Amino acid sequence: MSTASSGRRGQSIVAERSLFWGLAALLTLIAIVPIGRLLVEGVLPGGTPGPGPFRRVLADPATWVALGHTLWVSLAAMMISGLVGGAMALVVALTDLPAKRLAVFGFVMLLMVPSQITTIAWIELLGPSSALLHLVGLAPAPGTRHPLYSATGITVLLGLEHAPLVFLGLRTALRSLPGDLIEAARASGARPARVVRTIIVPLMGPSLIAGMALAFVSNIGNFGTPALLGIPARFSMLTTLIYQRLSGFGPRVLSEVAVLSLVLGMIAIVGVLVESWLAGRRDVRVDGAAATPVRLSLGAWRGPVILLVWGFLAATLLVPLSALLATALVKAYGQPFGLATATLDNFRFILFEHPAARRAVANSFVLATAAAILLFLAAVPVAYFAVWRGRRLMRALVLATELSYALPGVVLAIAAILIFIRPVLGLSLYNTLGIILIAYLARFFTLAQRPVAAAFRQLDIRLEEAAQMSGAGFARRVLTVALPLVAPAAAAGALLVFLTAFNELTVSALLWSAGHETLGVVVFSLEQAGDNTLAAAIASLTVAATVGLMAVASLLARNLNHPVLPWQA
Repeated sequence: MSTASSGRRGQSIVAERSLFWGLAALLTLIAIVPIGRLLVEGVLPGGTPGPGPFRRVLADPATWVALGHTLWVSLAAMMISGLVGGAMALVVALTDLPAKRLAVFGFVMLLMVPSQITTIAWIELLGPSSALLHLVGLAPAPGTRHPLYSATGITVLLGLEHAPLVFLGLRTALRSLPGDLIEAARASGARPARVVRTIIVPLMGPSLIAGMALAFVSNIGNFGTPALLGIPARFSMLTTLIYQRLSGFGPRVLSEVAVLSLVLGMIAIVGVLVESWLAGRRDVRVDGAAATPVRLSLGAWRGPVILLVWGFLAATLLVPLSALLATALVKAYGQPFGLATATLDNFRFILFEHPAARRAVANSFVLATAAAILLFLAAVPVAYFAVWRGRRLMRALVLATELSYALPGVVLAIAAILIFIRPVLGLSLYNTLGIILIAYLARFFTLAQRPVAAAFRQLDIRLEEAAQMSGAGFARRVLTVALPLVAPAAAAGALLVFLTAFNELTVSALLWSAGHETLGVVVFSLEQAGDNTLAAAIASLTVAATVGLMAVASLLARNLNHPVLPWQA
């Protein structure tokens, strides 16, 4: 081997090791350090050992009330998600329902439209000032208590919002059903309903449990719906209690808020562990695989099922969003929507005259773009080391980021405040967009990494080995072999990050400051302040942007060999 080639090989090894340890440090920073900082603050408040914060939090009756509310609302909403998402998955994956792609797109929109906007849409639909119900004479009498300002309202909306989580997990499992078992049962005279009840449902048990557990974890971490519906009703949950404590008392209650965040985080972790334990206790493996997708004919039920599916989507998506748009188009809140009251002034004011809204759009765009680009750049080499190279440390750190993603956003926000409230290396990020960006990187890394990891698993590692045997160094192999092959999946993942970050509220609700508002914060603040028509206007624009971005992401990912976006059929 020549001296020159030996030198290039040494430089390649150094570059590979440097990148590996740099990525390991990054993942440690965003996945492990925040939780460690929360633990330290709970045990050593202000650097002084003592059980004071734990004692004060656990002795406060408000903690136990909020904890009880969080648990039973989340469990009840989980059951709703399981019923709705499970039924939708069975219909979409196993039957000859027409227009499946459009139905899946609409159903997943329940999850992709920000929680606070979905809630505002329902508030504007069912309230006494509903512009849409006034139009048809069905609005409740003025002064009537809003029916959604209650535990029931929170439970139902959370159940609907997170039903797609159950649907997505169950639909994937239904695709791999053993077709021979289904055909054998049907050949024996079993009707479709009995096939579903005796074969499909038992086989899908673990996937159903996993999806419901994910819905439960999402319920306990949700902020927008409990805040918009629970605060007016004086119904507290842990996320809203943390928000109110920090908003009302500021940094001097950080230790107590850190303890509340740890309690919330432990519930999330327990939910994930229970899901793993329950799924592991049920062995439903079967021999054989479906050569072709299982299709059960709806037969005489075709018409009623089509009416039920599209009626559900219309009632839960189209009608509330129409009420939101109607509220945005009226001159004054409480007026019925019509030609005499219609106006575009609310949109004009939001777009051109409302300084906070204009800043929020710019801030959210910058934050979402930066998060998408940075996570795109990090996800490809991380997946390369974790999947193709099989590095155990990288796999462990990726698993840690998955757990970090499962934790409620308010927990991550409190951890970010604790880390950056004092300058780090002479740089202060508190009350800047920088602290929100770092929290976004920690929160959404998993969204960027999952599609890339799935793409790497579909590729033959011998492609890289051939390049290496041809003398290509590490950087060249990654840039010319790995990156072009996984770029479409990485781009789709980055767009998913952008879409999620652009509409985010749970993290930024605790991290924003004057001049550094995000879109979710402005929508939430306008609704809380009673500026309903303006809140509806900016929320309607956000929904339009969400649908447009989902469509763009679908175009980017349509030529991939495997689906990487949640709403892909």
